[in-house]
Amino acid sequence: MGAGRAALLAATSAEAVHLAPAAVRLAPVRGLLLRRLAGHGAAGHVALTFDDGPDPASTPLFLDRLDELGATATFFLLGSMLEQWPSLGRELTARGHEVAVHGWYHDPQWWPSPARDARELRRTVEAVTELCGRRPLWYRPPYGVLTTGLLLAARQVELRPVLWTAWGRDWTAAATPASVYRTLRPGLHGGATVLLHDSDCTSAPGSWRSALDALPLVAERCSRLGLELGPLREHGLIKRHYPYD
Repeated sequence: MGAGRAALLAATSAEAVHLAPAAVRLAPVRGLLLRRLAGHGAAGHVALTFDDGPDPASTPLFLDRLDELGATATFFLLGSMLEQWPSLGRELTARGHEVAVHGWYHDPQWWPSPARDARELRRTVEAVTELCGRRPLWYRPPYGVLTTGLLLAARQVELRPVLWTAWGRDWTAAATPASVYRTLRPGLHGGATVLLHDSDCTSAPGSWRSALDALPLVAERCSRLGLELGPLREHGLIKRHYPYD
């Protein structure tokens, strides 16, 4: 075997190892094999989570709507957004919500770089802790792409990865409150983790409005089913020191 081919095979193997955990993004894998990592929690509870904030154009409206509904949620924050709008981080925790890590930037880490992964996650954890006044517990990678490097980096900073069991496809230009609710409804059952977005910084402009106006429908459905709507900290996921299964 030539040196060039050997190097290519080695690089391909390293990339395969790096991306192997990303298979958890596939619904059958999450639903059947890694239920806790997917966010399957307590039977009487639905975890409400938001990605991509904080955003001054939209996050305050979500906070007001959640106050109206008497609900709290977990917000997966981007460090780059929090750095620009630190007062929103404090407001999130002051109003009873849980803060978590979504990464510094909203970039999928397709190529192995352990030093980069560790540096960016640590930087985000430090920013969330300092600017929000609470140390985060949870980590959700952008696009749900959990790589070996990110998994190891999350361990180093004691973050627990969690994805989702139901989403509303609220990031598209065609989304409406009705379409978001219709997409979520089959997954609104006990133990579900719901993914929505409180910012359009990585989505179609203004798409967050569809999620905002779908919230009353989600809350009503949960109430009708006798389910409590709340943050991940109340979802019954922490049963072991580091619950990946």
